[in-house]
Amino acid sequence: MPQRVPAGGTHRRAPGVFDCCCTRASASTPRGSSAGGRNVSRSRQNRLLTRLVGAESWVTAASLADYLGVTPRSVRTYVAALNTRVADGVVVESGALGYRAGPAARAAQQEDAVEPGTPRARLHQLVRRLLESETPLDVHDTAEEIYVSSATVEGDLARVRSFVSGSGLALERRGSLVWLQGTEMAHRRVLSRLVHDQTDMKSLDFPALMRVLGEGRVGAQAYARFKADLVEALGRLGYFVNEYAIADVLMHVAIAADRTSRGRPLTTGVAELRGDAVAVGEVLDELAIRHFGIRFNEGDREFLAAVVLSRLAAPRLESVQAVARERVDPQVRQAVQDACDAAAAEFLVDLSGEDFTWRLVLHVQNLVERVADSAWSRNPLTRTLKASYPMIFEVAVYIATRLQERLGIPLVDEEIAYIAMHVGARLERNRSDGSPPTATIVCPGYHDLDSLLRSSLDRSLGRTIQVVRVETRADPDWDAMDTDLVLTTIAPPERSDRIVPIPLFLTDADVERVHTAAMRVRRIRRLARLRAELEKYFAPESFVRDLDPDAGEEAIIRRLGAHLVAEGVIDDSYVERTIEREQMSSTAFTDALAVPHALSMTASRTAIAVGMADRPIPWGESRVQVVVMVAFSESDRAAFQTVFEQLVEVFSEHDSVQRLVHRGTDFPAFLDELVAVIDG
Repeated sequence: MPQRVPAGGTHRRAPGVFDCCCTRASASTPRGSSAGGRNVSRSRQNRLLTRLVGAESWVTAASLADYLGVTPRSVRTYVAALNTRVADGVVVESGALGYRAGPAARAAQQEDAVEPGTPRARLHQLVRRLLESETPLDVHDTAEEIYVSSATVEGDLARVRSFVSGSGLALERRGSLVWLQGTEMAHRRVLSRLVHDQTDMKSLDFPALMRVLGEGRVGAQAYARFKADLVEALGRLGYFVNEYAIADVLMHVAIAADRTSRGRPLTTGVAELRGDAVAVGEVLDELAIRHFGIRFNEGDREFLAAVVLSRLAAPRLESVQAVARERVDPQVRQAVQDACDAAAAEFLVDLSGEDFTWRLVLHVQNLVERVADSAWSRNPLTRTLKASYPMIFEVAVYIATRLQERLGIPLVDEEIAYIAMHVGARLERNRSDGSPPTATIVCPGYHDLDSLLRSSLDRSLGRTIQVVRVETRADPDWDAMDTDLVLTTIAPPERSDRIVPIPLFLTDADVERVHTAAMRVRRIRRLARLRAELEKYFAPESFVRDLDPDAGEEAIIRRLGAHLVAEGVIDDSYVERTIEREQMSSTAFTDALAVPHALSMTASRTAIAVGMADRPIPWGESRVQVVVMVAFSESDRAAFQTVFEQLVEVFSEHDSVQRLVHRGTDFPAFLDELVAVIDG
C-alpha cells in the first residue's frame, strides 16, 4: 500500500469482478417493498433450500412452514422464487408428498452466495477494490461508481474495518481517501477470508473461486488439472492425500497464483527449509509453470509447501514418516497421549494403538503449526459427523479441551471434526454390533432346499442376522418360534412385523426386505433401551414449555440448569461448565435439538431437563426447538453413550420433533408423545 498519499482526490479505478453486481438501489428494490423485507424473505428461501438439500426424502409444506416459522402459503412463495434462480433448471421439485431438492438445487445455493445490492455484497466489493487498487480509493468517487450515497459507503467502511480485523491489515484514511495497510501475507489472509465468505469452498468449486479472484491469466480448468497432478505427485513422494482439505489448499494456490501474476509475491521467511518442504515446494513450482505459466518465488514455495504438509499430505512411506517424526514436539506427543488416556477412562472406550496415536500426534502437530498462522483447516463433514456420530464427536471435544488446556491452542468445530475422524476410525476397528437379530427359517423339506436357502441367506446377509433354527415341517408350531424374525417360504397363520415371507430362491429385493426387517429389530432394541433410560432420568419438575427464542444460549442453559440445581442434582459450577462446553463447540447435534451438558460427570444423580419453544431458537449455526440439558453422574457413566446417541437419533427426524413440540403441552403429554415416537 502507498507510503505517500497523493494530494488530490483522483485515483486509478481498479478493475474488479464485482462491477457487474453494481446496480442502482432504485433498480434493485421492487416498488412497494423494502430492502429489509426482501432480505428476510431471501434468508428464509436460503434456509428452506438448505433444509431440502439436507433431506433424504420429500418434506411436507407443513413441516417446512414449522421449520421457517411461516405459513404454508409463504412456503409456496419461497419455492416459486427459488425456481427462478437457475435458468432452465429445477431448484425445488413439488409433488403430492411435498417438496424436495431438484437437480439445480446446489447450483442455486452457489449462485446465492452473495445477493447483489445488499450490504454484504457492497462489503465484498469494497474489500476487493481495496485489495486490488495500487492507489487509495476516494469515498465520493467510489459511491458514484457503485450508485450509492457517500453516507452508504461510509457505513460500509465500518463493516470493512470489522471484516479485516485480526488479519494484520488496517484500514487507513486521510480525508476522503482510504486504503489497506499491511504485509502481503495479511492481504492474502483477507483475500482468503473473502473467498470463504463468498463461496462454499468446502467442495471443489473452481468456477466459484474464479468469480471471486477473477479469471485473470488462469481459468478454472487449469486448477482442475493442477489438482489432479498434485494428488498424483504427492502419492509418488510417499504421502496419503486428505481429499477433504484439498479445496482449501487449492484456494491458497489460486490466491498465490493470482497475487504472483499481479507482481505481489511473498517474501522469504525461512533461511533453510526441511527436506520434505523442499520436495513439495519443487512439485508446486513445476506444476504452476506447467498449468499457470507462473513461477513461484521462494517465499510462495515455502508458504504453499507448509500449507500442503500441514493440511493435505500425511506420510505413507517410512522415509517421509521418519522426517515427519523429527519435527514432532515432545510436548505435543505427551499432550495427545494424556488426552487420549483421559478420554478413554471418561467414556469407557479403547483409544490405544501406536498407529492411531502416531496419526493423531502428527495431526495435532500440524494443527499447532496452523494455529500459529491463524489458519484453520476446513472440514466439509463437520455437520454430518456431529449429527450422525454425536458420541464420537463428544469424545473429540473432550480430547480437544485437554489439548487446548495443555498446548494453549484454540480449536474450532472443523478442527474438532478432524479429531473426531481419527477417533471414529479407531473405534470402528473395535466396534461390536452386538448380537444380531435371531431368525428362524421355515422351509418345508424337499431334497436339500432348506440347506440351500440357509446358505443363500448366510452368503447374502452375513452378520446381519443369526439363523438359530430351521423348521422343515409343513405345519410348524408358530407359537414356539421365539426368535426376533421368522423367515418363511409358506403362508403364516397371521401377519406380523417379525414374520418376513421369502421365496425358495432369493432375489436382491428379497434380501433387501430381510435386511430392512433386521435393521428394524435393531432400532427397536436401541430405542427400547433409550425409553427405559429416559423414563428413569427425566425430571418432571424440570420441564419448560415456553423457552424464549431470543434469550440466547447461555440464558437458556442457566434457566434449565436452575431447575436441576433446585432438585439437588447439580450445583452452580456444573452450569458454568456446561456453558464452557457450549462455547467450545455447539451442542446443536441436529437441526432441531441441542443437548447442552458438561464434560465431567459430576451430578449427584443422572437427570434430564427439557425445554421447548414454539419458534426456532438460534443455537450455534443451527436453529433448534428442543433443548435437552443432561446431567450425568459417575455411576451412570456406562449409560452415557446409549442415552446420548439414541436421544440424538430420535430428534433427528423433523416430523417427530414437530409432533413433540405441538402435542407435548406438559410433561405427561410430552413423555407420552416421546414414547409413541420411540415405539414407532
